Amino acid sequence: MIFKLAWRNIWRNKRRTYITAASILFAVLLASFMESLQKGAWNNMIGNVVNFYVGYAQVHQQGYWDDQSLDKAIPFTKDLQNIPNDVPEVKNVLPRIESFALASTGNTTTGVLVIGIEPEVENRMTQLQTRIVEGNYLNINDQAALVAEGVAENLNLELGDTIVLVSQGYHGVNAAGKYYVKGILHFGSPELNKQMVYLPLKEAQWFFGAEGLITSLALHIEQPGDVIKAVKGVKAKLNTDEYEVMDWEELLPDLVKAKALDSAGNYIVYFILYLIIAFGIFGTILMMTKERSYEFGVLVSIGMRRLRLSTTVWLEVIMLGLLGAVAGILCSIPIVLYFRDNPIQFSGSYAAAMERYGFEPIFPATFNPNIFITQAIIVLILTALLALYPLFKIGKLKPVEAMRD
Repeated sequence: MIFKLAWRNIWRNKRRTYITAASILFAVLLASFMESLQKGAWNNMIGNVVNFYVGYAQVHQQGYWDDQSLDKAIPFTKDLQNIPNDVPEVKNVLPRIESFALASTGNTTTGVLVIGIEPEVENRMTQLQTRIVEGNYLNINDQAALVAEGVAENLNLELGDTIVLVSQGYHGVNAAGKYYVKGILHFGSPELNKQMVYLPLKEAQWFFGAEGLITSLALHIEQPGDVIKAVKGVKAKLNTDEYEVMDWEELLPDLVKAKALDSAGNYIVYFILYLIIAFGIFGTILMMTKERSYEFGVLVSIGMRRLRLSTTVWLEVIMLGLLGAVAGILCSIPIVLYFRDNPIQFSGSYAAAMERYGFEPIFPATFNPNIFITQAIIVLILTALLALYPLFKIGKLKPVEAMRD
């Protein structure tokens, strides 16, 4: 009976109902869109860096990650090769050898990161071949290089040109080689675009004088949620006095801190947003309470219990909140889906500024039902708390004064 009465009451004044529901709708819509965009941008950046560089987890020699020296290279033993057979969460392993080198063409030089890969295995995990914008992908026996477009731009390289690499190899040997450019890559991360050069693994091992050795073993983990379990499983199978097994958060702590800092800034924005919305909803509730003071006075005078009246009014506000929250979710879904498939792309000076800080100037939205549900619940809780005000007024109501006013 109370629910039926509350439902009828909210439609007695349709304008007030529409105003209240609309304010809640826009609160859910704006909060959901902001969080989807923020999480989408970070997921895009993490995916670019993790998938195309470190991987979700890696195995090295103990202490390698602190100085990343070629002298801490390790043989690609049977124990490492058999990790996918021993740990179900690991689908494959990607042996790599990497170090910094000086790249030059003519009189132009730049610093690059040279990575030796097994082309087919690497492509299965990182889809590196899809990043080629010009040229062709590597074969295992090629004496050729793939270069990132930022490197190609700095060195004025085109397909078929020769890139000269000079570095210090394993145990201090001189490393030098020249390779023709077989393909040019584009990465989402500006930092990767400026420094990546790929060689076939055998060729890179020869270049660094480290035949049969690797510096890191990236673990192919299909589900990000399996990373912790996979790392524990690998640690249980390997001698941790000899090897270190690290997940991407340990490998890239600065990226994790930057994400946490950005999220903290967003919480401040959300707080201000919810504060504004709270005042809007409270204004509507205040207006409703004032307009209906005569009605409340009459109902109390003819014997309606204050508790029942308070419960009815509280349910009215909750129903308004539910209407607004559901409408907000329904309006948010197509908007978020649109910006997921059509990311916001910045250009000009703003894009250049973002790239200087290591961000790709593309903001795709992420579609996660939990985002919509969470924002709707927050707005509902806020509405339920504000709905206590009419209860307080009804509790202190003096029927005669209310009817006289």
